[in-house]
Amino acid sequence: MRMEIRGVERLSYRERQVVALKELGQSTDEIALRLNIGASTVATLFSRAKQKGYQVVLVVDGDPLALFDTGPGGEGKDETTPV
Repeated sequence: MRMEIRGVERLSYRERQVVALKELGQSTDEIALRLNIGASTVATLFSRAKQKGYQVVLVVDGDPLALFDTGPGGEGKDETTPV
């Protein structure tokens, strides 16, 4: 699984950093410490990024939930048919 940020081309370099760290669950204070900037700057950058519009998308490789799993006969599972 990987995370993609769509619309990232509209964001500045610092906005990209802040968005990526925020979306990974880091707090404003943690980001400020990591990037060596103030917490209010982090909040401003994140706010600007949201105004510019971006979208976080999780890309899941394969079929981890077995939604398209096929049975022995090559047929998909039918949850409505009793076993």
